[in-house]
Amino acid sequence: MTEPMTEITPEFQRGWDAALAAVRAWHQAQAQKALVQARRSRFPKNLEREADVHQRSAELIVTLSPDDV
Repeated sequence: MTEPMTEITPEFQRGWDAALAAVRAWHQAQAQKALVQARRSRFPKNLEREADVHQRSAELIVTLSPDDV
């Protein structure tokens, strides 16, 4: 079995930050999309819940660190 890498290089950190930014942007876009659909729907409650989940995910994603994985 191999030992986990303990050193986080600057290149890895840049990639990590870019990946988190991309995931956060995706969740925010999905939340916005769900809210738009909720406004057009006769039954918006589920879509509003979906938007809330995506918004919370976007807020929590910044708390992840490479040590969490």
